[in-house]
Amino acid sequence: MSNASDLLLIDDYTDYLAMQRRLSEATQSVYTHEVTLFLASGVDYEKVGASHIESYLVEQVQLRRLSERSVAKMVSALRSFFSFLQLSKIREDNPVLMIKRGRQQQNLPQVASIAQVDALLDSIDTADALGFRDRTLFELIYSCGLRISEACDLEVSDYQRTSIRVIGKRHKIRIIPVGEVARSWVDAYLKNVREHLVGMRGSTKALFVGRRGRKLTRQAVYKRFIAYCDAIGLDAKVHTLRHSFATHLLEGGADLRSVQELLGHSDIQTTQMYTHVDTRQLQKAYEQFHTDVEDGKQR
Repeated sequence: MSNASDLLLIDDYTDYLAMQRRLSEATQSVYTHEVTLFLASGVDYEKVGASHIESYLVEQVQLRRLSERSVAKMVSALRSFFSFLQLSKIREDNPVLMIKRGRQQQNLPQVASIAQVDALLDSIDTADALGFRDRTLFELIYSCGLRISEACDLEVSDYQRTSIRVIGKRHKIRIIPVGEVARSWVDAYLKNVREHLVGMRGSTKALFVGRRGRKLTRQAVYKRFIAYCDAIGLDAKVHTLRHSFATHLLEGGADLRSVQELLGHSDIQTTQMYTHVDTRQLQKAYEQFHTDVEDGKQR
């Protein structure tokens, strides 16, 4: 298939996700990205079978170091794409339905320690504009517990120095306090760096922009973050900063309801998973330091 026909197909698929499936913009973005990668692999979507798709999934997991949750999203994207092809009379079957779906484990979120977060942020070279932007971006994500899509969607007007306006899932708006450290970085970025990156694109509203002044994409942020992590040997993803934000708040004594509001969770049960992480850290501390006074053995 030509690139032109693939682009038209992707446009029709995106309309299907928005108009018929009524998925959120963030989910549409993830699904469209995954299907675009799938088509770019040169697959013949009119004839491809389940075994080939399964091989593709394995390859992507290894290449992109995907978590179980990310794999589940990729499978969902491909399943919906072939459902779309069925509705469009392009295929009669959905080969993704033939792939066995493993039961997704309820793993605890990946969390970095405060020292690890500091080491990561301090490792970013802020001598150039892009490095300074990245340091500011990841500082804000960690300090405010932002999702990667929320950070990319921020506009300059959303920043009010002591707080930031965030549009989360289902277009839910929340106001998050901005700490002193993050504030100093954002102020300096706005004063000295952003204008340089924007250049002639003075009308750009996005807070964080790329080399050519355009709004940063999720994929670009992900790649930059992984590169920084690899450089210091840290196993983490951008979302790890959000998980770490929540966990560190609870460890510091914040109440669960406040953390729920800061994260933008609709259901407090979603926030409660961080109490399990906190408990796990306490258990490690107990095992390390709670020893018998007389013989030095753990109780």
